[in-house]
Amino acid sequence: MRICSLRLGFLCCAAAAAFSPAAFSTQAPPSQEDHGLDLRLQSVAAAHRGHVTLFAHNLKTGQTAALEPDLAVQTASTIKMGILLDAAEQIRTASASFSERLVLTKQNQVGGSGVLGELTPPIALSLGDVLTLMVVLSDNTATNMAIDRLGLAHIDRTLEEAGLRNTWLYKKVGVPAPGPMPADQPRFGLGKTTAREMASIMERFAQCRLDLGNGAAAPAPGDGPICGAILAMLRKQQDRDGLPRYIESMDTSESGSAIGNKTGALNQVRNDVALIATRDGPVVIAGFTFENADQRWNGDNEGQTTLARLGQEVIRAWSPEGLDPGAINWDNPLEPPAAGKR
Repeated sequence: MRICSLRLGFLCCAAAAAFSPAAFSTQAPPSQEDHGLDLRLQSVAAAHRGHVTLFAHNLKTGQTAALEPDLAVQTASTIKMGILLDAAEQIRTASASFSERLVLTKQNQVGGSGVLGELTPPIALSLGDVLTLMVVLSDNTATNMAIDRLGLAHIDRTLEEAGLRNTWLYKKVGVPAPGPMPADQPRFGLGKTTAREMASIMERFAQCRLDLGNGAAAPAPGDGPICGAILAMLRKQQDRDGLPRYIESMDTSESGSAIGNKTGALNQVRNDVALIATRDGPVVIAGFTFENADQRWNGDNEGQTTLARLGQEVIRAWSPEGLDPGAINWDNPLEPPAAGKR
């Protein structure tokens, strides 16, 4: 069966396929809403001077918790998760390679977060390096280089093929939208999503589900290392003031971080999406705060601390024994965690 639809003026057709990841159960556990946790999350959100949406999912037990998880929100830089998904798809199909070389040009340099905008072009970097900078520093110039290489239309086709009906990358960072845009683009800016849909992108990397449909396809032989390379980038994220803030100290090991995450921020927005390796299963949390009263650009911004408290409540409820980086095979999530690293 083929799925076809019109998005951003391009005809999108893709084979429908999916699989059950080898790193987890061959059948995903049914979702189980944790209503008690929902109430505690609502209490945290009520104290926030702004609005909050959230979706959390324990990939081992099936437990979920949510605050308006299907409300469309501004992505800010969390939309870079969608770029990672498309990069993985193109690398998987040999349309791109982590090792291929891209050249930084003056035309692609923009301000905001990152370092490439401050360097002197031309500079050659691998696609893998560009994606790493896009994640660990949220580098806006690296993001634009990746969009140029992968293609804006292709990225949005991939998001749609993955079943994400409310997740869009509208344009490059810091430049006007290219041509006609959907009517809601001025409201959302760079991109839009929902907490549930953004969490699902992180779940795809955690379970290495790089096929984009809903059938029963098995993973390709090389999928595991691709997912591992992307999880390595997320695990090296340097902004830890949101969801990881109060829970990272629950990991007392010395084997690397138990959290991989991608943040996003605007004046009135603080967002974070994270994969957390806990002693009671891998947990994904996607949290979004918007119309925030606190617009300070520091780590104590109320949006950041609200996300931190939400993350703390989820992990306290679902893994009171704390975190364990060895609970996930970060190098290849299609394989069990290495012996002795749990």
